[in-house]
Amino acid sequence: MNNTTRNIDTIRKELDWFDKVLDTRLKLYFGHECPFRSIDEVHPPTHDEGESAYADFIRKHASSPRERLILMLALAPHVCPQLLDVFCVKNSTYDKGFTEFGGVKGVTHGGFLPTAETALFLIAADDLLQRTEAMSLFDNNHYLLKSGIIQLHETASNEPFFSSQISLSNEYAGYFLTGQMRKPHFSKDFPALPITTEMEWEELILPEDLKNQIAEISSWIKHSDRLLNEWGFYRKLKPGFKTLFYGPPGTGKTLVACLIGKVCDMDVYRIDMSTVVSKYIGETEKNLEKIFSLAEAKNWILFFDEADALFGKRTGVGSAHDRYANQETAYLLQRIEDFDGVVILATNLRTNIDEAFARRFQSVIYFPVPQAEERYQLWKQSFSTKTVLDESIDLKELAKKHELTGGMILNVVRYSSLMAMSRDENVIRLNDTQKGIQRELLKEGRIM
Repeated sequence: MNNTTRNIDTIRKELDWFDKVLDTRLKLYFGHECPFRSIDEVHPPTHDEGESAYADFIRKHASSPRERLILMLALAPHVCPQLLDVFCVKNSTYDKGFTEFGGVKGVTHGGFLPTAETALFLIAADDLLQRTEAMSLFDNNHYLLKSGIIQLHETASNEPFFSSQISLSNEYAGYFLTGQMRKPHFSKDFPALPITTEMEWEELILPEDLKNQIAEISSWIKHSDRLLNEWGFYRKLKPGFKTLFYGPPGTGKTLVACLIGKVCDMDVYRIDMSTVVSKYIGETEKNLEKIFSLAEAKNWILFFDEADALFGKRTGVGSAHDRYANQETAYLLQRIEDFDGVVILATNLRTNIDEAFARRFQSVIYFPVPQAEERYQLWKQSFSTKTVLDESIDLKELAKKHELTGGMILNVVRYSSLMAMSRDENVIRLNDTQKGIQRELLKEGRIM
């Protein structure tokens, strides 16, 4: 039996148990004949360690039967929506659905979508004491919500909290069925893309003191749990880590973010600032909140490139719009501070970032233009082993003569290599390399 089959077999057993509990609840509630006096008499299946992703999950969290019922209630619309059709029955007295069942209608989903009210009915029916106890399952600090496994969708401000729709995150729905976490797709609700690199940490060419500063971030990721909990720093420090990378384009800011993720086995998501920042009052705040809500308690690094678009110097208050923009920016900074993960903000110029913001980062790291020896190493590393350098090319001389960043050097190498291919040869010529350098300098208004 392969992993997917084992995962599905476990979920099938769990859903069969859920269906039996649901049937028992309805029979007891409506006074129909039932072999059980309580839903607690319908015992959940036992799952062996290592049997499936779901089995490992409930073992890790020591999930109670009630927590497992909530998980299955939220999973049902994904895999077996017809299980919840029983909630669509009408109350003949009032010619409408039963209010106590909760539930909402979806825009495109044809079935019953559960709410927290649905879960409370399943667990407690009209037993007020049990219902009150079950409410704690929807506290923000409960692991199901805190880790983003279960999500409660906002209701109108004047409606009861427990009428909020309950859903299982797409990541965990995929994990329970396949053993693999689904990656979120780029959308208006999540304007971020995963970024990776094929390079290794050992290939990184940076000054040693800069590498040491970067290593602090990796150390935090690896040891923060011990530092906060074993050593008691949770009373003094917030759980997240926020850092600012600044320096000219092409100096390795994005690459380093990718390498930190690779070394620490974390996904890195680059935030599309053009999608996040809006000219409309209040929209930027909402866009960023969507990102943080999805990223909460995930093993992700959030990378905000061109961060000055969001966290630049605050404007003078010349209008109501300026006043709101400043309030909004302050709120967003607080949201980043409260985020318990790793956030990296990158900008080309530190002077573009408000000093009040910079002081609140755990580290501020400058990425300089590489020195001559570093440029020489970058030149050597960038060319393909399939190519041959013309004897007239002196990489040390090129490195000494031209102040180029790593990104610029890579662009020159790419141009030179394409020119060689267009001649159907593998020899890199000095003339093409010089043209490539000239092209890069012209981009910055410089000349050779």
